[in-house]
Amino acid sequence: MHKRFMQLAAAVLAVCLTVPSAGAVTTNRDGDTMIRVGLASTSPHVPTGELEAAHLQNEHGAGYRFGYYDSNLNFVELARTSRDVEKAAVLKTENLYYGKSTTLNKYTYSASISSSILVGCVHIQLPGSYGSYAEAAAVATGYRDGFVAWIDGQYQVRVGAYATGAEAREVQGTLGGIGSIVGTSAYGMSVVETGTDHILFQYDNGASGALAIQPDVTGAGEVQTWFSGYKYRGGFQYHRRTGGNLTVVNVLPLEDYINGVVCYEMGREWPLEALKAQALCARTYVLKNLGTHNSHGFDICPSDSCQVYRGMGSERPDYGPSEASMRAVAETAGMVVKYNGRLAEVFYVSSFGGASEDAKNIWGSDTVNEYPYLRGVEDPYEADLDYANAFSPWTVTYTTSQLTQQLQKSGLGVGTSVKSLELHYSDLGNVIQATVHWANGQNSTISASNIRSRFDVRSIRFTVNGSGTGGTGAPSDPENGGEVYINGSAVSGGIEGKYAISGSGAVSQVGDKPYAISGTGSISAVGTGGGPNNSTATQPGGGTVTVTGSTYTFNGGGWGHQVGMSQYGANAMARRGFTGSEIVEFYFPGVQVAHY
Repeated sequence: MHKRFMQLAAAVLAVCLTVPSAGAVTTNRDGDTMIRVGLASTSPHVPTGELEAAHLQNEHGAGYRFGYYDSNLNFVELARTSRDVEKAAVLKTENLYYGKSTTLNKYTYSASISSSILVGCVHIQLPGSYGSYAEAAAVATGYRDGFVAWIDGQYQVRVGAYATGAEAREVQGTLGGIGSIVGTSAYGMSVVETGTDHILFQYDNGASGALAIQPDVTGAGEVQTWFSGYKYRGGFQYHRRTGGNLTVVNVLPLEDYINGVVCYEMGREWPLEALKAQALCARTYVLKNLGTHNSHGFDICPSDSCQVYRGMGSERPDYGPSEASMRAVAETAGMVVKYNGRLAEVFYVSSFGGASEDAKNIWGSDTVNEYPYLRGVEDPYEADLDYANAFSPWTVTYTTSQLTQQLQKSGLGVGTSVKSLELHYSDLGNVIQATVHWANGQNSTISASNIRSRFDVRSIRFTVNGSGTGGTGAPSDPENGGEVYINGSAVSGGIEGKYAISGSGAVSQVGDKPYAISGTGSISAVGTGGGPNNSTATQPGGGTVTVTGSTYTFNGGGWGHQVGMSQYGANAMARRGFTGSEIVEFYFPGVQVAHY
């Protein structure tokens, strides 16, 4: 998702509420709820694919521990480096060369011959096995290029990393012919000191084996590790799931994960209570969706297909968790959103443009019995920040030819052109179905969940050529019969013949230049637009309209799927004095904020 205004992202969290059963919460020996985040995977929801080599660098340079995670995600140590090892790389056990990759534009290990630094996949294995890492390491140090390997549950000592068996046999001869020539299975991994052919540790436990690396051998508290341009808390897990490249997973406590979400899904310096609302939603979402990516070896993805997660930031000082975002996480620690005592399904978007929508109209969800808290609500708050929101309002204009081409990208209307559009509005003023009438007499119906992608617009809250049921674009003119809204409902006939009651109870006819006082105390003429409290987004009103013409101008507001919490609305509510819990309970009617 493209970032806008204070690094805000609209989180498109699902296409429907029918998801695989959530996995059980895993708690380690320290009592921490542990989360596995996929950082490199073949999953389409992970931006980085599997890797030939995965690089790590300690933020403070204190060595590494190697091992595996048990079923409760406790780290089990098998080996460790000295404290002075700062950079390490995990490699699949094939012949890989270290050098500058032209495709990746960085130095890494790959199958392409880019230098004379080779980490080969053939080794000399000394006889026998060892009872501990210390025992095996003592033997390995007696050989040039000797290293410790953990193979099928046993410590072994191996020597060298050669490209071919012939090279290995030649060296074996100089060692008096001891040992045997070996490789690994298709699931083996070697850890090397970055930029060298020096193997620090080798791991091969077959198809089920997953190597874990925990930074820092000192046991210090605030440990962070660089991976792929970002720094992360916790440890890392590597798995050659299909015998090919590496899947990389960040394994860390729940609250550390939430710190790596809130600042990217919402502006890192936004009001504290808005950040608390975001923390409550982020924590609830991950706990509700644990295990949905189990088939790829992790719990949750790092993209906006789940929640944006980039750890503790990058080299930019203004990117990553802030004091405010970390305070919001700390002050809501362990708190989640529940409905009838169970974790709620929570969704959030950048903004609504005036009202969210019933999830039944978007995804077909049961909002009567199962998800009553996902019904749409009118949002009188987010318009406070329209002046700062690049997508309230927004405008997209097509000629008939351009609109036809846009729709044909998704296979609609091939060989014909647009004749007219029929827009079906919900009572809240959102377009929940669009029917395209083609020049050849055929029709195409577009559901609410596909409207944004088919028309390439930011939300489903729009009118076309000003023909919405409630009006958008030009402000209404109350003096000439334009629509006036009182408490969210349209009043027909404008202000003509209407009366107002003053604060003292006096009744008088409304004059020809009325003014309104907003909830924030600002005063503006009724019917004027453009100020921070006068959104030009579509106003409530259901019904169906048909639009035709040589051009089609979409005027709308908001950005996202229209279900759940508005992030700009949360910001505005926080500025008005609402708490994080009150914000969540407004957008999800009937829920409770409680301890997990």
